Amino acid sequence: MKRVLFGVAALALVAAAGVAVWLYLSLDWIVKRAIESYVPDIIGAEVKLESVALSPASGAGVITGVAIGNPKGFSAPQAASVRTVDVAVDPATVAKDVVLVRRIAIVGPTITYQTGRNGSNFDALKRNVDRYVGKRDPGAARGGTRLIVDSLTIRGATVNFVPELPVRGATISYTLPDIRLVDVGKRQGGVTPGELSKIVLDALVSRMAQAMGRRAAERGLQNLLGR
Repeated sequence: MKRVLFGVAALALVAAAGVAVWLYLSLDWIVKRAIESYVPDIIGAEVKLESVALSPASGAGVITGVAIGNPKGFSAPQAASVRTVDVAVDPATVAKDVVLVRRIAIVGPTITYQTGRNGSNFDALKRNVDRYVGKRDPGAARGGTRLIVDSLTIRGATVNFVPELPVRGATISYTLPDIRLVDVGKRQGGVTPGELSKIVLDALVSRMAQAMGRRAAERGLQNLLGR
């Protein structure tokens, strides 16, 4: 009987070790599937990734080829695409209630800002996030994972403004000044993924509005001067 129990225990240990190895080797795939499944619920638009490469030991990694679709009602195929996202997480906090993210660096995004009858595509994304945070996140915040982000940057962004009705010369393209947020969620003891999405989207929309106003004013001045 003891031999049988010992054999069962040994098999259980081998199985557990096998599962641990599989999780370790499949971490990239797991994270990719999690992002593609979870984030669309928050923003109300499809999200696709080309690849995810993460180091469980160091917590550093790179996500490449991020494509964010448009919400319903907008004809442009994407709201944004990103070449690379550099991330670094404190491995010691991954299994805790509050995960410490050392760095999120969104590099070289191309953003399509499209207008519609009820505002822009980013207005729609903001409404979707606000709705998610207001209706679903409060409950999740009590028992779900929360995040503290030391540094979050968006740099090298290009914005293409597309009006609802195509008009010759109406499209405006401009480079967005870099955005840097620090200590996100630190004061609150962590924020949920939905709350983090709202913070980032609010900052992005605000910066786009400022930059687009300046670009439109410059274009108007150029037209007045006949340039």
